[in-house]
Amino acid sequence: MLNVTAPSLASQLLQRAGYIHKIRSADTQGFAGKPVPRGHIGITIDRIDITGYKKNRYAADQFSHAIFVGVLMEFVNFGLVVAGLVVGFIVGMTGVGGGSLMTPILLWFGVNPATAVGTDLLYAAITKSSGVLVHKKNNNIDWSITGWLTLGSVPAVLMTLWFLSTLQTSPDAMNAVIKQALGFVLFATALAIFFKKRLLDFAHKRAGGNYNPSGPRLNGLTVLTGLVLGTMVALTSIGAGALGTVALFILYPMLPTRRLVGTEIAHAVPLTLVAGLGHASMGNMDWHVLGYLLVGSLPGIYLGSHLTGRISDEMLRPCLATMLALIGYKLAF
Repeated sequence: MLNVTAPSLASQLLQRAGYIHKIRSADTQGFAGKPVPRGHIGITIDRIDITGYKKNRYAADQFSHAIFVGVLMEFVNFGLVVAGLVVGFIVGMTGVGGGSLMTPILLWFGVNPATAVGTDLLYAAITKSSGVLVHKKNNNIDWSITGWLTLGSVPAVLMTLWFLSTLQTSPDAMNAVIKQALGFVLFATALAIFFKKRLLDFAHKRAGGNYNPSGPRLNGLTVLTGLVLGTMVALTSIGAGALGTVALFILYPMLPTRRLVGTEIAHAVPLTLVAGLGHASMGNMDWHVLGYLLVGSLPGIYLGSHLTGRISDEMLRPCLATMLALIGYKLAF
């Protein structure tokens, strides 16, 4: 027996909320034969159901969790924009570091290796496209070299994508292969950046030596270079920039630097586009992440390109190379 002041506001609210299943008026004798005090009515509550309370409490908890997740996602999105800005700034200032930095950053954000590679490939294709237009306008592209490189790189990309597709039934195995390849290619990129000056000196000395391949032999070596670059890029999204530039310096030491850089960028666009679309067809793509990266990187590239030469290259390149070597070692071992 529950005695409440008439009218029973509490019992009515509990009933409307669904917690009280049945309210029955009691006799005036009250409980155990005792009379009900004046100004009160006797009611008997057959059963109090707290299911509704539990549901409402669960809904409130879920709502709080949703708010927390929403705030966290906003921080992640902001972090992706900042990452795009920083990487774009470094690329604009030094010309290298795009894929080498972006893919490890995406891994740090929790993106799985296959999706990180696919997303970075399309990111590279989009950001490098504007560079091709500028270099074409300034006549900085040797389309013949670009064609020979593409002849080797695109078939290599298609074969590598086919190999990765055979591992789709075992995502763990595919991610393990990509992480191992990422580690080794990052380490090789770090060496290429660190010893770039010595490699360029070697290329210039070779230009004055006896071994200067030309004609069909040089074209064959260029196709082979494209094949190696295509395999590395499809597996890791890394290599088209730093490694591709060094390879072209060695193969074509007499080519002016501006034309060599323009040629490398012109080759990188179809290479990364084909590889990126191939990864996207396998589901290795996060369009949401790609959008946020582009929002940050486009102004970053613009700002970095206007600061080229103001910060010593001798200071930037060793720092970048050391960082890539450490990341590569961690991924590979």
